[in-house]
Amino acid sequence: MKKGKLLNSRVSSIVSKLGHTDTITVCDCGLPIDANVERIDLALTHGIPGFIETLEVICSEQFVEEVTIAEEFEDKNIIVFRKFIQVISKLEKEQKNKIKINIISHNEFKEETKKSKAIIRTGEITPYSNVILHSGVVF
Repeated sequence: MKKGKLLNSRVSSIVSKLGHTDTITVCDCGLPIDANVERIDLALTHGIPGFIETLEVICSEQFVEEVTIAEEFEDKNIIVFRKFIQVISKLEKEQKNKIKINIISHNEFKEETKKSKAIIRTGEITPYSNVILHSGVVF
């Protein structure tokens, strides 16, 4: 049995295949997902699993160089946004690197998700709880 936090085999497989600058998206249950991108649907019901919990587990396995979020995230969802910033700050300390935060419009964000290796859909039901994780390298 796998020892780490990330037990979902599809998510674990995607993370293990990421190269430098490859991206995956972690999103709320409302984000549209392009038919050409692999969908990993974790949503069970409203709020389960949550965006922050899912993000924390994925970041325990993925080395993150930068993230992309929609500018609406902070304005329209301040509570989850603050938790997101805490996750990123903690990750910077663990990885010993500065994580660049790219902020774009929600429409641009939806277009950028089409470049992701996979989109991981959570049960999150708060608006704009979405992030594109850009893979870095550990050396």
